[in-house]
Amino acid sequence: MNHEEGNLRRRGELGFTLIELLIVMIILGLLAALVAPKMFQKVGSSKQKAAKTQISMLGTALDAYRLDMGRYPSGEDGLDALRKPPGQGSWDGPYLSKDVPPDPWGNPYVYRAPGEHGDYDLVSLGADGQDGGEGENADVVSWE
Repeated sequence: MNHEEGNLRRRGELGFTLIELLIVMIILGLLAALVAPKMFQKVGSSKQKAAKTQISMLGTALDAYRLDMGRYPSGEDGLDALRKPPGQGSWDGPYLSKDVPPDPWGNPYVYRAPGEHGDYDLVSLGADGQDGGEGENADVVSWE
């Protein structure tokens, strides 16, 4: 056995065979197929929770506005009244430190005053941006 045959034999022993690599890739694919759906469900529910938290925060700012002005912002003034004075009354804002954020899906919150369910209604339309829906598409509302 010469020197070159010994080097070739050692190089072959150090690497992985194609079958070993395919088996590892199949196992990783199976694991990803089992874990990925669970992780995507967590993302959807976390966005729902974030929307509920933002609606609660906006509700607190709306309540502070009402204490100063004696009323909630009109539907025409909208949530912008929490950052910019409406022109009359004893506005003591801004009631939010930053601009009104979009909902977790990037859509604006729907604000109605007077509301159908109280003095105001504040709604995130969910992932689909439309009324109703289930799961991640479900509306997140201020009155529930």
